[in-house]
Amino acid sequence: MKVFSVIDYGAKADGQTKDTLAFERAIAACAEAGGGRVRVPVGQYLTGPIRLRSHVELHLERDSLITFSRDFDDYPLVESDYEGEPCVRCLSPLSGEELVGIRITGEGTFDGQGEAWRPVKRWKMTDQQWADISRGGVIEAERDVWWPTQAAMQGEALIEKLKASGKPLSPRDYAPARDFLRPTLVKFSKCRDLVIDGPTFRNSPAWNVHLLLCEDVIVRNVTIVNPWFSSNGDGLDLDACRNVTVYGSKFDCGDDAICIKSGKNEAGRKRGRACENIVIENCQVLHGHGGVTIGSEMSGGVRNVRVHNCIFHGTDIGLRFKSTRGRGGVVENIEMSNVVMHDIKHDAISLNLYYWVQTPEPEPVSERTPVFRGIAFRNITCDGAGRAIEVRGLPESPIERVTFDNIRMSSTAGIVLSDARDVALSNVQVTATSAPAIHVNNVRGLKVDLADAAGPVEGLGGKRVGDL
Repeated sequence: MKVFSVIDYGAKADGQTKDTLAFERAIAACAEAGGGRVRVPVGQYLTGPIRLRSHVELHLERDSLITFSRDFDDYPLVESDYEGEPCVRCLSPLSGEELVGIRITGEGTFDGQGEAWRPVKRWKMTDQQWADISRGGVIEAERDVWWPTQAAMQGEALIEKLKASGKPLSPRDYAPARDFLRPTLVKFSKCRDLVIDGPTFRNSPAWNVHLLLCEDVIVRNVTIVNPWFSSNGDGLDLDACRNVTVYGSKFDCGDDAICIKSGKNEAGRKRGRACENIVIENCQVLHGHGGVTIGSEMSGGVRNVRVHNCIFHGTDIGLRFKSTRGRGGVVENIEMSNVVMHDIKHDAISLNLYYWVQTPEPEPVSERTPVFRGIAFRNITCDGAGRAIEVRGLPESPIERVTFDNIRMSSTAGIVLSDARDVALSNVQVTATSAPAIHVNNVRGLKVDLADAAGPVEGLGGKRVGDL
């Protein structure tokens, strides 16, 4: 393999001099030679955006650190896709589009210096943290939010006006809102044969690693870390991707940790690309809104997902499925097994089609109607949760064919089943400290075999679990 050291192309590795041009030259030389490895030796590298090219491996040696610039002007505005819809954003610090055979390897670290970009909510900070952060930037008193600049604080209103105008996306129109348009740390779009093996990704301005419309992907042995208070601080977002394996990795995030998505509402349905054939194994999640999450942007569909042998410790929700009216799309053929959870703040398992507050009155079934079906949970334990299990469909779109097999949980609340069809509980043991053990509402085809949960079943005439 041909090796191209960034030092040979002018990198200073002193943490103060921008090495952007050295990375650009080394990557270009590697690509023009037919591919190879771009080596990042031990040192601290300050750089603007890095764009990979096909057949290039970016290899960070252990103890090497790439710190991305805090200068917003280094990140041009580009047409992109974020939270499931086309948009304009700042160019991601590490990116590539329509590439083949790319690798990011080694045990070094990418740091996005996200604190320069992110707003912070007062309620998420201690008094000392708030005092420290509010020495710079501006405070939005109405919402009690700190912003890094006045332009960032005003950017949201400008974006809403541009969206309402119906004008085509134009980076020039969005330029006054640049400070608000935080980039994802890593963004690869429409790439094939992608391997990410070994590095740490931390402190992103928005989402950490976003893979969009990629195929044949391996993510292994990575660590993804964001402060727990970081807005939009997702870990790994697999967005309308195919044939992906994620294993042996650790996540500690400010939002959902491992996220499976496929576009939002009309934009996702129009693209019509499912996220499919996904395997997630031997991963650990600490902080995070969800350990493994499907949705809420799932309008292109999600299917053929396997989650095995994972540990969640301290996440808000463990296994999380979320959607709402307007999304459309089908989530199906999902299997999650051998998952161990500890100290889950809310639900250990949640399937919820009321992600945003909405009326319980049914609406006509249409392309706006989300569908969840064919979902299996096996060999799952949870030591401490706010609630053990939630299955909450829509009256017009009940969640269908959900099975729970060999489940052991302790929690404050038990099981809620609402607007569902063909739900099976087999060898399920839930120790809940508050009644009822199971709340049932508009569920047809409920099958219970060897279940044990103290207390009555609300919604079935006060029966106990053992009577079902």
